[in-house]
Amino acid sequence: MKGTLAVRHFGTLGLLALLTLSIQGKARADDDDRSIKTVFVIAMENHNWTQPANQFSGPIQQIFQNPNAPFINSLVNGTAVALINGRQVKISQQVAYAANYRSVLATAGGNNPHVHPSEPNYLWAEAGFNFNIFNDADPFVPQGGPTVNAVNNLDNQLHLVRLLTKAGKTWRSYQEDTDVDKLTNAVLPRNQWTVPLSSFSGNFVSGVNQFNGSTQFNYAAKHNPQVFFSDSNGGNDPTPANPLAQNYAPLQQLFVDLTSNSVADYNWISPNQFNDQHTALKAGFMGLTGDAANIRQGDNFLSIIIPQIMASRAYQNRGAIIIWWDESERDATDDNPDDLTHTIGEIVISPLAHPNVNGVPFASQIFLTHSSDLRTMQQIFHVTKPLFLGDAVHANDLSSLFARGAIPHDDDEDRED
Repeated sequence: MKGTLAVRHFGTLGLLALLTLSIQGKARADDDDRSIKTVFVIAMENHNWTQPANQFSGPIQQIFQNPNAPFINSLVNGTAVALINGRQVKISQQVAYAANYRSVLATAGGNNPHVHPSEPNYLWAEAGFNFNIFNDADPFVPQGGPTVNAVNNLDNQLHLVRLLTKAGKTWRSYQEDTDVDKLTNAVLPRNQWTVPLSSFSGNFVSGVNQFNGSTQFNYAAKHNPQVFFSDSNGGNDPTPANPLAQNYAPLQQLFVDLTSNSVADYNWISPNQFNDQHTALKAGFMGLTGDAANIRQGDNFLSIIIPQIMASRAYQNRGAIIIWWDESERDATDDNPDDLTHTIGEIVISPLAHPNVNGVPFASQIFLTHSSDLRTMQQIFHVTKPLFLGDAVHANDLSSLFARGAIPHDDDEDRED
């Protein structure tokens, strides 16, 4: 009799456990039906969103409300429109942005470690830490900085795309000026693509850049975070035989993949150093020179590429574009860029973005950093195990920029509801 009761009791517990798992599974499925599915990160360079001085003129200008960035500001002020699939679309209805996005480790007093120049910030976005790298060296080519003669390739380290690969998710790094004929800017055949391990610059002989019309090209490995990890760069092999070569593609391939609906789950997009606002073209741009030209070049690039992404099935089926800037800058007063008087831009565009408020995009006041982006990517793709990477464990995610449910949370993850 006792045995019968025990069996019945175990059976009841088993049914309860199965029911619980079923409910959890349904909750995850329901969660996924309304959460972000595909991510496009567009990496921009070296500008504050807001800064204390020298707002819109001189050698170091901010982006927010700057007339040299008309498209970017139209996104956040509610006036952005574009022709998408043959009809005028009010892009700003799908926009939210961060008003309190800071340098990693920033504090009110600014008496904190300074994570500069570019490369450490890209590493942070991929892994939640800069691995004590404070220079812009290519992964296998030693050069300058505090870690003189250090090779920056990172072996056997946890980072985002490693977790994505393990979870069966796909990723691709689109890098402008790579895998093209340096004479004509024509894309090379896929069997000639490589992992772009080394930086290069120069001029096309007969080709021009499709965004800015210049003959100049300038690829920077420091702006390509996946290329610094041995399990996502395939080792020191710059030939097409590198097993990771097809995870990297010329930027032109993005438009092919958007049309064929074959983009990856996670897509990292790096413009060249002219189109990302880093460097002014020699001849200037649209009558501008210096930092005004830098800003306008990047603004022009975004005005072209964003509508093309938005026209794709991948975007319209729970996609998200994240416009990301790498680091804060000293302004005209040569001040501390890592205190809390400087902010960095972070704009999201998505059908699942936080709804507009009073007809304009929502501006989140939540404290955010690159660690927030990383935490959010781990949540979107359900790769929060075995842990949040690096400083992502301490960060707020990007939930405030999206509609409720767009950023999923694992069942045992702490959250604020």
